[in-house]
Amino acid sequence: MAASSRLRTYQYLPFWHSQFDRVKVSPLLNEQYLSELYSGKAISRLNVFGCFLKRAYELLFAYRYDLIWIEKELFPYLPAFAEWILSKTKGFLVDYDDAIFHNYDHSHNPVVRQFLPKKIANVMRLSDLVWVGNPYLMDYAKQANAKRIAFLPTCIDPNRYRLKSHSNPVSICIGWIGSPTTQKYLIQILPVLESLHRRYGVKLLVVNGSERLPFSGDVETIPWTEQGEVEVILRMDIGIMPLPDSAWERGKCAYKLIQYMACGIPVVASPVGVNATVVSHGVHGYLAETPQEWENYLGDLILHLDKRIAMGKQGHQQVMASYTMERNIARIQQGLEALP
Repeated sequence: MAASSRLRTYQYLPFWHSQFDRVKVSPLLNEQYLSELYSGKAISRLNVFGCFLKRAYELLFAYRYDLIWIEKELFPYLPAFAEWILSKTKGFLVDYDDAIFHNYDHSHNPVVRQFLPKKIANVMRLSDLVWVGNPYLMDYAKQANAKRIAFLPTCIDPNRYRLKSHSNPVSICIGWIGSPTTQKYLIQILPVLESLHRRYGVKLLVVNGSERLPFSGDVETIPWTEQGEVEVILRMDIGIMPLPDSAWERGKCAYKLIQYMACGIPVVASPVGVNATVVSHGVHGYLAETPQEWENYLGDLILHLDKRIAMGKQGHQQVMASYTMERNIARIQQGLEALP
């Protein structure tokens, strides 16, 4: 299951079941597609075509539902005809936690750039309400002239998280959670991590990476599991989220940072997009732009247990106040009440 679906749809099923007699989730792409995507295998076009046909069939029965919530779009890389029909017959809400509009206006395919640059803007404009996970997405929805826009950050279930008990280990553990497709961000700061290893003997913990990193120190790569992710984060002393300042990355929702902070882990992150909103520099951790800043701020946390403890507690309090499911359920209820 893709992270967006797990965190922004399936996580809220208990709430939706409490509001409606019947709830149905209909993912577009199946596990075969996700397995092929993350393993680097060739994507089966026949399987994708079958997934599209299944969705088209399900849309014939959309009239049965009181509320339709779409994750991003109905048919990727096709014009918004289905959304247009739905807007005329039933209406729908649409949710974004990534800048997927750049799949169109920044596409490597000139045909996509030529004919579908405003695909997502059209979907937003046709919807009754656009949910956005960060200000970058909100700005785009405003430019698209969406009827209604509401903020819905990607959040945690607070019942699954607990505060780390910090100590002064022999080797400080710097941790990163990501995916095989985002490990490139971590690789960009490996020279900094190498320097820190030479100075302090740090360890590197990589969750859900795809390959052996060219790191001379102690590095452990662990497959991600939903059941084990919190325990893995609690093994970290510092959590990091490096990002380049580019269009796609500005649309990310900083979920890694929210997870680290929920466990009381101080963070160092690039001040890209919503990262600079989630993290208050010098309070929950640090925002680092240059390699020298990365090395200085990580070095400061490595050397000072008191700062790791204090910043970790501040981060935990920030997450529990603003980035929990309970807070988001209140946002959802408020958004639904604003509908005509």
